[in-house]
Amino acid sequence: MTAKQKTQSSQKIKVGLAQIAPVWFNRDATLEKVMQYVSDAADQGCQLVAFGEAIVPGYPFWLELTGGAQFNNAKQKAIQAEYSHQAVQIERGDLDSLCQLCREKNISVYLGIIERPKDRTGHSLYCSIVYIDRDGKIQSVHRKLMPTYEERLSWSPGDGHGLVTHSLEAFTVGGLNCWENWMPLARASLYGQGEDLHVAIWPGNYRNTFDLTPVIAKEGRSYVMSVSGLMHTDHFADLIDDMKELEGMNPQYLADGGSCLAAPDGSWVIEPQSEKEGLFVAEIDHQIVRQERQNFDAAGHYSRPDVTQLIVNRKRQSTVKFED
Repeated sequence: MTAKQKTQSSQKIKVGLAQIAPVWFNRDATLEKVMQYVSDAADQGCQLVAFGEAIVPGYPFWLELTGGAQFNNAKQKAIQAEYSHQAVQIERGDLDSLCQLCREKNISVYLGIIERPKDRTGHSLYCSIVYIDRDGKIQSVHRKLMPTYEERLSWSPGDGHGLVTHSLEAFTVGGLNCWENWMPLARASLYGQGEDLHVAIWPGNYRNTFDLTPVIAKEGRSYVMSVSGLMHTDHFADLIDDMKELEGMNPQYLADGGSCLAAPDGSWVIEPQSEKEGLFVAEIDHQIVRQERQNFDAAGHYSRPDVTQLIVNRKRQSTVKFED
């Protein structure tokens, strides 16, 4: 291989889009499934694999199906309590095995979780996207800034602490949860840190990823991975007693996937994939980013920081401050 060929090769990486259904309300079983896909992605030569929003232990689909807005309702409290029990507590070591696998397989992961952090009492839930690097270290945990619509009945608003980017070979990668990807300033906070590979994670629907993915790619002149989950009524296995009514639903997709990958010019590298589980792999080339930045760079030569600037508060929020 010539020096030029080596340089060209070092500009390319493989990425994997893992579109899976969770084992709903089962943290440990879902993490086992995640690890199977991480291992498969590594075996296919991927440097990065990403999963959908709230995939561990699943998205709160019950809210709109069981009258989730009923205040002080015994059934709703019981469901939320079990959901909280199955949530991920990073401080407890719930992701340790996954981190070890990343280290062994030399692969990075973006994973959507429902987080129950000790620094916010250990009971409130946050929709978080976790980045684990190839050394098996958790480098960022971004809590969704604003839960959407009925999600606010289950999840708490996050903060800016996780609005960071990470180096991955020639690329700078960042990620956001679901409708955060519609928030121009959230995107701009990542653009300003040099992001050129954007990971957008979703509970899963073609109608979201098909429209927005190429828009973000064209705006940021970056590769954009939209990675979704799946949920079909057939996945309602072993429901807790308070959700048994859902077992009689007509077969339908509550989340039909739509995982896809767009190039910096907005063209499809992987078109939206719907109604099927799978690992979708593609090679991306950093040279294409540099080509598209030639005439537009949102936070670079086409910006005017003397006219407009964005201020980002990245402090982890807390209700108390101790001075011992």
